Amino acid sequence: MSKEQDQLEIKFRLTDGSDIGPKSFSTATSVATLKESVIAQWPKDKENGPRTVKDVKIISAGRILENSRTLEECRSPLCDIPGVVTTMHVVVQTPSAERGSDKKGSSDKIPNRCGCVIL
Repeated sequence: MSKEQDQLEIKFRLTDGSDIGPKSFSTATSVATLKESVIAQWPKDKENGPRTVKDVKIISAGRILENSRTLEECRSPLCDIPGVVTTMHVVVQTPSAERGSDKKGSSDKIPNRCGCVIL
């Protein structure tokens, strides 16, 4: 492979429609490194920015990318074309510990069960 084929131009689309990038990444780059780049470049004026890699989900070609995988392993032959900017979507989620405590408090008031009746 040539050096150009080992690089992907990626821009990250945030949930409000704004973008981070594009920036060039090696196909050997891990998804965790991509997430660190997103966190470092996160717009300062945006509320609820991610604090850690675990807060960020990156979606490419309809798949949530795993931290331990590389871009080469996650590559889609139809979407990730060398020389073309690839758009990956970024979703920020609060840590599961915080979500769990919120759900725990609300589940005491309203039980989580179906109230449907089928006749």
